[in-house]
Amino acid sequence: MAYTEWRGNTCRVVWNTGKKDERGKWIYDQQGGFTDESEAKKYGLDREADIRNDRYISRRDGSVLMKVYCKTWPDTQDVGHLRKRAIKSMIRLYIEPRWGDTAVGDIKPSSYRAWKMWIEGQSHIGEGYGREILGTFSMMMDDAVEDGLRQSSPVQKKRRRGKYRKKKRERKRNMHMEDVFQLACNGLMFWGFPGFVYEFMMPFQGMRPAELYALRREYCHPYWPASDPLDDPEEEDREERHADDLLRYGPDLMPALRVQWQHQREDGVLGLHPPKYESQRALVLPPFLAELLVMLLSSHDSEWVFLSINNGLLANANFTYHYWRPIADGRPASEEFPRIRLGQEQLVVSRRPLPEIPAVPNWAGKRQYLKRHGQKEWLDEDGHSRIASESRMGHEVAGVEGLYANVTPEMERRIMETLQMRWYRFVVTLPESWKPPPSPTPLPVDLSEWMKLQVKEAKAALG
Repeated sequence: MAYTEWRGNTCRVVWNTGKKDERGKWIYDQQGGFTDESEAKKYGLDREADIRNDRYISRRDGSVLMKVYCKTWPDTQDVGHLRKRAIKSMIRLYIEPRWGDTAVGDIKPSSYRAWKMWIEGQSHIGEGYGREILGTFSMMMDDAVEDGLRQSSPVQKKRRRGKYRKKKRERKRNMHMEDVFQLACNGLMFWGFPGFVYEFMMPFQGMRPAELYALRREYCHPYWPASDPLDDPEEEDREERHADDLLRYGPDLMPALRVQWQHQREDGVLGLHPPKYESQRALVLPPFLAELLVMLLSSHDSEWVFLSINNGLLANANFTYHYWRPIADGRPASEEFPRIRLGQEQLVVSRRPLPEIPAVPNWAGKRQYLKRHGQKEWLDEDGHSRIASESRMGHEVAGVEGLYANVTPEMERRIMETLQMRWYRFVVTLPESWKPPPSPTPLPVDLSEWMKLQVKEAKAALG
């Protein structure tokens, strides 16, 4: 039973927490500062009621500081290494600096709302990243409730306060074949033949950048599926899946590649990891792109389909800055520059001189990832089923629709045909005198002659 004690001009109330220490003695809690003994007694009785109904948070438990909780909580999250690294970064940069010296049990909803408004008002924190920071904090508070450090979360989830704010979305432009082809030509001028082929892959295949960086010869047409190494020990039904692939894909069936891995860094070490959301999948290729991949693979003997300018791994390059920005934004021609050698000034040119590369207006300043979004636009325009298009993008369709639906060979064949027809409709618009732009490295094929054959096929197919 709670009891009161007067200490000077104030009264305190003491109650039994119902727990014992390591010596077997009862643990008591207390609250002081009352001037009315009946109010103090009522407060103690309320705490005892909380104890009986398993709602009580002791002052000792609730006094755990956030900087302590921030060190232990990330290790309780069963997430991938990239996500865990992101969580630790958000805690280090934004959560611990604000809440580190505050007890977990002392964080008030009003204080949280003020911090939320501060996060949303920072110009260097994007809208999406801000949501991730707040979402991480919300998960921490939910777990603190389960850990007995709080009675409830300070993050209000069931009610919306304040004025309505429409979510900001990145402004997109429709992806046009003319722009995709210009990007490919720019890739040819800047990077060589690998750049020409690479710039078609995301719009026509919907692959993520890291999946393209890690695409290996044995998972690419014309070798796959016969060359499939079945090297993923986590794929339990890989033998059965491979048998089905052999019946469905191949040079004499439907040309295709398999997205099996992506390049990621874990603890600073580059390695092969499953694709995002473990979205391993087979992707049929339109015939023109299958031909380009055959020509590309015949030009080198590396295990990787796409090599960097220096014949290394693309994942080791800052692709966005050193490749994508010059290809999309354009760049001036290489110029001579002075240097001092053996005490004399010389005018020299870059070891890899490049012509002027024109900007692609609709893509200048844009992310290369939007080319993957453009693939979804094309699939929707061509009227493909939701299960076929979402599976190609590496997404799962939730609910009963995803449970009952299945991607059939005929669905994939239609995707292959509509993408090829999109290519045909474009190439017939090219002038007969079209010549490829200059490449910094020798081409493995006469692109002018190859394009003439493509135009001839297109005219026959379009009637």
